[in-house]
Formats: sequence, structure tokens, C-alpha cells
Amino acid sequence: MSFVSLRNVYKSYGAVDVIHGVNLEIEAGEFIVFVGPSGCGKSTLMRMVAGLEEITKGEIHIGGRVVNDLPPRDRDIAMVFQDYALYPNKTVFQNMAFGLQLRKTPAEEMRRRVAEAAETLQITHLLERLPKALSGGQRQRVAMGRAIVREPKVFLFDEPLSNLDALLRNQVRAEIKKLHKRTKGTIIYVTHDQVEAMTLADRIVVLRAGHIIQVGTPDEIYHHPLHRFVAEFTGSPPMNLIDAKVEAVEDGVAVVAEGVAPVRLPPHLAIDAQPYIGREVMFGIRPENLHLADCNTAPRWPTLSLRVDLVEPMGAENLIHFTFGKGDLIGRFGTSVRPTEGTNLNVAFDPAHFHLFDKKSEQSIGTVLPTPQTHDAARTACADPAA
Repeated sequence: MSFVSLRNVYKSYGAVDVIHGVNLEIEAGEFIVFVGPSGCGKSTLMRMVAGLEEITKGEIHIGGRVVNDLPPRDRDIAMVFQDYALYPNKTVFQNMAFGLQLRKTPAEEMRRRVAEAAETLQITHLLERLPKALSGGQRQRVAMGRAIVREPKVFLFDEPLSNLDALLRNQVRAEIKKLHKRTKGTIIYVTHDQVEAMTLADRIVVLRAGHIIQVGTPDEIYHHPLHRFVAEFTGSPPMNLIDAKVEAVEDGVAVVAEGVAPVRLPPHLAIDAQPYIGREVMFGIRPENLHLADCNTAPRWPTLSLRVDLVEPMGAENLIHFTFGKGDLIGRFGTSVRPTEGTNLNVAFDPAHFHLFDKKSEQSIGTVLPTPQTHDAARTACADPAA
């Protein structure tokens, strides 16, 4: 049996439905991330697990028992909030120990738990300070420590990094990942940041408008999106999605965008695309699956000459924007590839990573190959024509 179970859960505010029949099974020790745009219902769903929101219909199980009618204090959960929620007049030690004091935990046991949590989070030297003397990252560690000392069944994190600057977000995100490895606790984590979701989660739950769109590992969500929304939401930049039509070509099937030569589909996708011949679809490919055409790619992969509209230097790489049909196509290239804007570049498309989406339902058509492989890893040395 799953450790946390949401069974046909609904939430309504009057006549407005915000959660629509969510079903989800979370195993003990899993790190689950709810991700989606603002207003998708991810925080509401977490608050229902915590007992801070009543559910309209359905059941929530924690540790094998129904908790619908249990108050938060009886659910054996600990929540870390976005705004830290520390007592300003209490020291770090007192903040971390407060929940244990309410439970009348023996003093020696309380000191032991606080000391262990402080050492884990590297805040032992801060135990006598007040919150006002701490940085944002230190305050968030204290809030995490307060949750750890309770040794709950489930940790709930509600966008805990959104108030931190970029550097602190990276540091505290690493601390949360280390915390999970040390404690082996069950964690439900809410964020709108898909980078946090990809780096932290065992499994990601992608939500939109109160519905679960897809549940899967980070690799599954990124490489095998089952819906156009998932493809657009994950990745930075996200997947390129282009209006195109499926057409039969000699010995195969291709997608054609307006004003662009046909892009032939690989056999594994051509079979699934057969029923769509003559129909419009969305053609998708991620920026890292576009490559500079060379002797390795040209004989095997579809290659097009595309006009360069914009070059964005990113330090370790360049993002290059191309004109493609009526839309924009972005490629991720190494720093050695930096063409002049307005010129053309021969670009090869890796067919192992093509995606097609139904224009109406926005569901994925067929599948991509199961094992992602980068072009660089697969390269062989080009023959020297002078040799």
C-alpha cells in the first residue's frame, strides 16, 4: 500500500472547482514534486494533505489511515513555508525546539534532536541567534530544521525557495536534496520552477487547472512528454513546437511547415503518424537536438538551411534563433558556433528526438526512442579528405 494516497480528491470554493478528481499514490521515502503554473492547484492540493484545507470530495490516506477529518497536528506531518514563519523573539534553538516543547518531549531528547538537525543543516553556530540576525538562506535552513526535529511521517515544502536569490536557491536546493538522502523521509514539494522539479524529484506531478496532466520521473517528463503542455512547461528554453502538416513522401512520411522543406520522420514515428497524413499537427524538437550539420549528421539526419535571426551568448553555450515556417526555432549550440545574424546555417535535426502532438487534443502522437543520447556522445571523427 502507498504511504500517501489521494483518491478521487476534489476541491471547490462555492461553484468554482479548483481540484478535479485527483488520484495519486506516493510511496514511503519518495520525493514528489508538484509543479505547474500559478493557479494550477498545486498549493491547494498540498494544503489538503496538510489538513489546512478541507476536501470537498474524496479521501486522503497517510500511513494507511484516512485523515480527512483529522486536524493538522494529528496527521504527523511537518510543513516548511515560503515565508519561513519563524518566531522573531525566539532564538534559532527555541524556534527549532518549540514543536517538541508543545509535545512535552523530554529536555535531553529535545536537545539531541535539535543538535542533530543543526549539524545536518550546518547551522550549529547559529543556535543562539535571533531570526533577524540571519540571512534568507539561514532562515530557510532553520525552518527546515524545525520540521526535521519532529521526525514526521511526511515533509511538506510549499515553494520554500521562491524568496531567495538565485545563488541561495541553488545552495538551499542542494541542502534539501542532501536532507532527503540522509533522512529517507517522504517529501511532497510544491514549486512553479521546473528546474527545481527536475533536479529534486524522484517523480514529478505536472498540474494544470486542477488536473494532473502527467506523472513520471524527471527523465520521463522531459524526454517523453505525453501532452503539449508538459513539453512547453519543461526545459529552458522549452521544446520548439511548430505548426506543420503530415504528408506522404517517397518511401516514408514527413512533416512540412509553411515555406520549409519537408522533415522526414524516422520509422518508429512514421508508423504512428500514418493516420494523420494530410492533417495538421504540432511538430516538436528540443533545442539541444538541433546540431550543426557535418559529415556525421548530414548523411543520416534531416538537414535544412535556416536563416539566423538572433544569437544569445549564454557563457557555456549559444542559443541561436532561426526562422522556421511562420514560427521561431531555437537551437542550443556550443560556443564555437556563433554565426552572423541574417546569414544561413545548415542545421541537422536528430530524428530520435522528434515529437508530434495532436492539434486538437494536444496529446502526444506515438513515442520517441527510449534512450536519450547526445549528438556529441555519438560522434565519430570525420574523415580527413586529404588523408
